Amino acid sequence: MTTITVSFHASAEFAEQTTASANVLHMSCADYVREAVREKNERVLKGHMTHLSKQLSVRHLAENQTMDATSGDGLSK
Repeated sequence: MTTITVSFHASAEFAEQTTASANVLHMSCADYVREAVREKNERVLKGHMTHLSKQLSVRHLAENQTMDATSGDGLSK
């Protein structure tokens, strides 16, 4: 696995809070931030998948309604 370095600007207060939280969990600050970003990425992906699932469900319902509307066109018994 190739690794890269990601850096960002944060206030001193944010850095202190993050370091304190990491210390409480006996984690390095880097591990703490890495885990937080991973969790956020998972939530975003889940939200995106939920959105796509709802879109597909609406489309599927519309197609079913269209097919149901054709049941009286003489092709079915």
